[in-house]
Amino acid sequence: MSDFATRLLAWFDDHGRKDLPWQQDVTAYRVWVSEIMLQQTQVQTVIPYFNRFIERFPDVSVLASAQQDEVLSHWSGLGYYARARNLHKAARVLCDEFGGQFPDSIDNVVALPGVGRSTAGAILSLALGQRHAILDGNVKRVLARHEAIAGWPGTCGVADKLWQIAEQHTPEKSAAKYTQAIMDLGATLCTRSKPVCEQCPVSADCAAFRANSVTSYPGRKPRTVKPLRTTTMILASANGQVYLERRPEAGIWGGLWSLPELDERSVGEWCEDVLDSAATELQPWDVLRHSFSHFDLDIQPIVVRIQSRVANVADADARIWYKLDDEPPGGLAAPVKKLINQLRKSGNVAHH
Repeated sequence: MSDFATRLLAWFDDHGRKDLPWQQDVTAYRVWVSEIMLQQTQVQTVIPYFNRFIERFPDVSVLASAQQDEVLSHWSGLGYYARARNLHKAARVLCDEFGGQFPDSIDNVVALPGVGRSTAGAILSLALGQRHAILDGNVKRVLARHEAIAGWPGTCGVADKLWQIAEQHTPEKSAAKYTQAIMDLGATLCTRSKPVCEQCPVSADCAAFRANSVTSYPGRKPRTVKPLRTTTMILASANGQVYLERRPEAGIWGGLWSLPELDERSVGEWCEDVLDSAATELQPWDVLRHSFSHFDLDIQPIVVRIQSRVANVADADARIWYKLDDEPPGGLAAPVKKLINQLRKSGNVAHH
């Protein structure tokens, strides 16, 4: 075992996190759900989502047989919704092809929708004690600093070097403990800003610490100016209800319920065409800005009073009138949820 691993394991015994919900009653299913939720999301944010998700979908067969809407509604607010859609698809693969058992070979795990090499390694290591290197954001940071690997880990060359180092340090025995330890080190001490180097078990031979250049590693992603997109969302309301449409599977908020976005038609034309009803009153609200990782979106909301709500829209799977005091029909994107709450509070819902 490398000296690095030995020090890390000793540190973990005293300081590692051992009371996270997915560390109790460990199963491959629970670890898999937690690992997907923890992609690009902080532990503290994930804990309540994880607990609610596991309560509703306690095992893979319950998840596989659920409707996508319900899975997405339990993910509402966590962001990066492709994770939830992939989790659901993968659950169906596990039931169809593996009899509901989690496979124990890395190739089969990597082949599941939404699972990459690092996530697969983490699941098999934490749940089954197999020896696999991992390289999530926390581990990249620890290793890039310890070995002073310059450059952005998003490039192949830098990532390859970090994978080699990760492989070298991962011990044959105590793989699960080591995997948790290196993730914890990155999450608690070797943080992006203000790392606590004086408490770190591997700082004595950390190249970045010695050179007093810890925050220079890992290299940053080259900055690009985020493009700004704009859209107009319609809050068509009648009888205490608002009109919603399901988003296409591909693209942002895939499969979630959303407020319709206006195309080149005027609001009046849109109401006549889509709702077969005239708009009696239009009220624009302040622009709402929503930031994605790769662009910003400015949403111009327009509240539209409809004379009368059409009894039922034709395709209940893609278009619905949602009663504002009911549970949402499925997942709602954060800005849509915000606008619907605003509509609720404004008392701006036409009741007849």
